[in-house]
Amino acid sequence: MNRILSTAAALFILAGSAGAALAQPHHDDHPGMAMHGPAHADWRKGGHIANNDWNRGQRVDYRHYHLRKPPRGYEWRRVDNNYVLAAAATGLIASIILANQ
Repeated sequence: MNRILSTAAALFILAGSAGAALAQPHHDDHPGMAMHGPAHADWRKGGHIANNDWNRGQRVDYRHYHLRKPPRGYEWRRVDNNYVLAAAATGLIASIILANQ
């Protein structure tokens, strides 16, 4: 009887851990990241984003998209399905995540 209970308990634990292994704490698919957008060959770390590109970009919540926290004075923007971390005052680019081309 103990052997049956032990086997049943082991199966129950394994079934629970298999489901947990498949579950993810967050989505790996970032909305917009797989979408195609225009190429911005002039964007690079240390460069500047044009004011019109910056202004038409949408500010994004870095936590929602699993991006790193921006330093003070910087913010993430989504421009043409690309994610750009730049200084809000100067447009100095600190990081870029380009859309798949």
